[in-house]
Amino acid sequence: MLLKQTQLPAQDEAGFDAHGIEPVPAAHRTSSSSDQFWIWTGANIAPINWVLGALGIQLGLSLLQTLAVIVVGNLFGAALFAAFCLMGHRTGVPQMVLGRLAFGRRGAYLPALAQVLMPMGWVAINTWIVLDLCMAALERMGIGGGVELKYAIAVLVMLVQVGIAAWGFNAIKVFERYTMPVILLIMAVMTALAFLRVDIKWQAAGVTGMPAFAAATQLMTAIGIGWGISWLTYASDYTRFTRPSLGAAKVFRATFLGMFAPTVWLAFLGAAIASAGAGSDPSKLIIAAFGTMALPVLLVLLHGPIATNIVVIYSAALSSLALDLRRPRWVISVVSGLIASAILYAFLQSGDFAHAFDNFMVALIVWISPWAGVTLADFYLVRRGRIDVASLYDEPGQGRDFNWAGLIAFAAGFVAAWAFQMGTIRAMQGPLALATGGVDLSWLTGIGVAAVSYLALHRLFGRPLARSGALPAAEAASIEPAPTST
Repeated sequence: MLLKQTQLPAQDEAGFDAHGIEPVPAAHRTSSSSDQFWIWTGANIAPINWVLGALGIQLGLSLLQTLAVIVVGNLFGAALFAAFCLMGHRTGVPQMVLGRLAFGRRGAYLPALAQVLMPMGWVAINTWIVLDLCMAALERMGIGGGVELKYAIAVLVMLVQVGIAAWGFNAIKVFERYTMPVILLIMAVMTALAFLRVDIKWQAAGVTGMPAFAAATQLMTAIGIGWGISWLTYASDYTRFTRPSLGAAKVFRATFLGMFAPTVWLAFLGAAIASAGAGSDPSKLIIAAFGTMALPVLLVLLHGPIATNIVVIYSAALSSLALDLRRPRWVISVVSGLIASAILYAFLQSGDFAHAFDNFMVALIVWISPWAGVTLADFYLVRRGRIDVASLYDEPGQGRDFNWAGLIAFAAGFVAAWAFQMGTIRAMQGPLALATGGVDLSWLTGIGVAAVSYLALHRLFGRPLARSGALPAAEAASIEPAPTST
């Protein structure tokens, strides 16, 4: 497959994004570090983080213990996430296409398929989880509408988020840039009210010793380092639009803070409210502290799923293209939204099914940690960041279709992660986690075993896929494949 130099005009601020999975040419790489900060801050200002923060209190940890786990975990999780963001900045290539390096041209179909299916479920979950909150806020405002109103809100939210995602990166960038400052201001007022009106208990702990350690590891997996890891598969999809002239340190800092600050903030807020005995139910957390701010809270609640889901839907379309589907990206975004809408409808019909599906989705993300271990080892340790972009777009059969080192290492890491996972579903409770009283180190064993295995195995299967003279990042960013590749 041929690559060609292009001289394309820069896009309008919110112009339609026609890019597929080809490398973004330098002329279209106009995103600033502040754009990246707002995108990832928006993606993580979500009500689900309040609930996950409250999980520490429900597990028996004190508020101080919960805060310590959240801060330490997100320092590592956000740093990992920023390292993946640098891959897109250096190459201009989306994340699942970069996966072809470590897994092979066809071998990369496996993680790409997972990244197609999971986002549709997350879109439905993220939308469903705020509907009751919206209804509670409307009731505080004296507005009642029953089931019909809930369905109307669901349809409105789905239409907005699918429309923005289908328009593409430029629409996502503008939406986050202009809405997030207002949302953060409201969040600051909500935080102040929480500390003024809720009887926060800082050191009340229900467990000590080994049970406390097990609870801390479970919280670490849910909202500590595990939260940052859950976003790794999306990272490069957005930083591939960053200006090539931006320094790596600026990109790292912007994406790190965009992940760390809102996650820690919201998780701590949820834990603080829960420490007063309000429970972990989202609507109870809202009503307990913010009942008199119903309208601003409603804005935050409606903004949350949209800001998160536009990122998720856009990346799902790119992952579909990485499976060699020959359709425009925006069409796939619309189809993804329709499937997510069908799942959401099923949730609204059965709350039990929704909770079961949510637990299943949380347990299923165990695959991301071994994938991350292989990808990190390949990009930074084996290739040292020098990527042959052209080889990524070879047609199947023209290059290495399967990198067995990556696939075997992924399998080993997956088993190691499962063995130390303490999921809510019995099948996702590994023997080592059960034997240690619920200690969940799935993220650590998954990444560690996969990375070490890959470094050892890639020598047995020959040098990783690369043509002679791999392109440095600056040159790779200025090229795009021939039109037939998309």
